[in-house]
Amino acid sequence: MVSFSGFEASGRRADALQAAQRPVVAMAAEFSSGGVGVRHSHRRAQFLHGLTGVMTVITETGSWTVSPQHALWIPPGVVHQSRCWGTVQLRTLYVEPDATVGLPTSCQLMEVSSLVRALLNEAVTFPTEYDMDGREGQIMNLMLAEIGLMPAVPLRAPMPQDRRLARICEAILREPGNNQDLESWSQIGGLGRRTLTRLFRRETGMSFAEWRQQVRLMEALSRLTMREPVTNVALDLGYDSPSAFSAMFRRSMGISPRDYLRWSEQTEDLAT
Repeated sequence: MVSFSGFEASGRRADALQAAQRPVVAMAAEFSSGGVGVRHSHRRAQFLHGLTGVMTVITETGSWTVSPQHALWIPPGVVHQSRCWGTVQLRTLYVEPDATVGLPTSCQLMEVSSLVRALLNEAVTFPTEYDMDGREGQIMNLMLAEIGLMPAVPLRAPMPQDRRLARICEAILREPGNNQDLESWSQIGGLGRRTLTRLFRRETGMSFAEWRQQVRLMEALSRLTMREPVTNVALDLGYDSPSAFSAMFRRSMGISPRDYLRWSEQTEDLAT
């Protein structure tokens, strides 16, 4: 298996794979913590999964947190940018548009099964021009079928198109723990409080408070996956106490932060 290190080298390899004579091709890469890729798109769809570390992926329509328990489906032509938290061991597929029938037509976060993870690890060892009628082709076809069955994960912060709202959202994404009130945020956006409230729901389908909580939840998942203490995460994200943070986390995820932390550690240990 050849694994490309860094965004520049992996980007060159990804560009080359777009012209491969196979409907599905796989690539392995490794990115250092703190690495930020350039905004780019692919002619093919992309299935993006990290065995370790966490990726934040931002498009014009939303932001997603991709932990080792998840993968992100990115349709052809979608401009996106990634940032890494911890060392990310990437496993990714590039899929010809004609081979995406029945797969999502918009970006979608998915829960990764142990089967798909194992198939990905196998696929990145294949030559680019693998035998489509042999074992390698069968594995690629099985992966596409499994991706179509993977459950969606509702962890997304949709981005508004209105530039005033986008300015506010970008500031919150940079600093999720900022506890400014709605009046202060409306001043940053240069619009009235009522206008902000009305436009925000119209453009994102969520209230401002719901959107900010979603961003905080995604940030919490990233940091818990990196095994940061629950108390540190809670206070950094603007919660008055770890118990207040834990209550929000349990409502959203169905488990406590500490249970998620243990589950994350077990999943990552299995992946490596």
